[in-house]
Amino acid sequence: MKSKKSVRKTAIKSPSIVAKLGQVTAVIGAQWGDEGKGKLVDLLAQHYPIVVRATGGANAGHTIYVTDKKTGESKKYVFHLIPAGMLHPKAVCVMGNGMVVNLKTLLEEVEILEKAGIKVDGRLLISDRVHIATDYHKAIDLRQEELKGAAKVGTTGRGIGPAYADKISRVGLRAGELLDFASFTKHYNSNLEAHTKMYGISHDGAQELVELAKLAKRFGSMIIDTGVFISSCLKKNKAILMEGANGTLLDIDHGTYPFVTSSNASIGGIISGTGLPPKNLSSAIGIVKAYTTRVGSGPFPTELNNDLGEAIRKKGNEFGATTGRPRRCGWFDAVATSYSVRVNGLTGINLTKLDILSDLKEILVGVAYEYKGKKFTNFPASVVMLSDVKVVYKKFQGWNSDITGVTNFKKLPLKCQKYVLALEKFIGCKAQFIGTGPNREQMIVR
Repeated sequence: MKSKKSVRKTAIKSPSIVAKLGQVTAVIGAQWGDEGKGKLVDLLAQHYPIVVRATGGANAGHTIYVTDKKTGESKKYVFHLIPAGMLHPKAVCVMGNGMVVNLKTLLEEVEILEKAGIKVDGRLLISDRVHIATDYHKAIDLRQEELKGAAKVGTTGRGIGPAYADKISRVGLRAGELLDFASFTKHYNSNLEAHTKMYGISHDGAQELVELAKLAKRFGSMIIDTGVFISSCLKKNKAILMEGANGTLLDIDHGTYPFVTSSNASIGGIISGTGLPPKNLSSAIGIVKAYTTRVGSGPFPTELNNDLGEAIRKKGNEFGATTGRPRRCGWFDAVATSYSVRVNGLTGINLTKLDILSDLKEILVGVAYEYKGKKFTNFPASVVMLSDVKVVYKKFQGWNSDITGVTNFKKLPLKCQKYVLALEKFIGCKAQFIGTGPNREQMIVR
């Protein structure tokens, strides 16, 4: 990157943020993913020099916009596997054991960053317990969706689910095995043979093994016991930022099952996916859009299947960072979000994309559900029930004023302030950070 100054400009100017949030803080998606986690991770990474991603694979996408101080141009970076803290030259980024990683995808991401002048070697560590997602996992993923027909989940097709299935079936390939490639090859061929018989897929394993051998040499020095590394950082009182992936409502246990991802995208995944002792977690910030979006299949009570939903999609650029798929858009769902606050024990939220609602005359918030004549505020486990609920809304007047780039809460229009304060009351959690634009400096810190 030509200008280091351009990547260090942020809305958070005081290191007291560490004193406020604590030595170890987690950033977690509190809706159906795509909430804008990468931006807050990027902002905090200047104060948290160790950034650890816990779960997920290349089905996640964190997008960060950086304004170049010299040219004024906005540069877009999209992360799929590497923690978003990589944009900060002094940050060490760790890929935790809860992830599944396709090494070819990782190499593509590394090469893009290096082309932009961002050094990766010496700053990226990969857990030896990370599971390897192969191209035959992709083939299985596509085949499974095909077999489900109308009941398909709407996966990204990147083999994440099948890789996690191998992990749970105790046949998964782990990164540490790459260091003994002859043994890895036997394990790979055994798995491929079994999956070929089970799913009828056709895959050139010999060619992929040639590619994986080269990738093992490229990334071999980065593969270590990251649990030991994290432990040593804790002992040295280094600040650590835990980066979540996907969103709580996509969590394999707590999400809208079966329309979920294959890992624990909630607070539990932060612990199990890194080896962090629970007692060391100081705070947890949930990322929450000022409205709600969802990609893929599954129930979405506050969805707007109309021109307004399309308008929000276009203005908010609601298209998946990983797949480019259009996101389904709807009103803020306080029932679902308060559920995430409870499940994760959130200490605060980052309310993102507040500026997208600026030109609306009226804004609705879902505050309760009705089902078969009964009103309730607890998020149900049944997707059949969730698909058929009637949402109880509370109306708010829009502020009809452009708030892009505002960095002081008191300078927001009063109607906008009222909306934010109401959301805090509905979900029982303070908006410590409020996004007013895509760039890293467009953030209110409270």
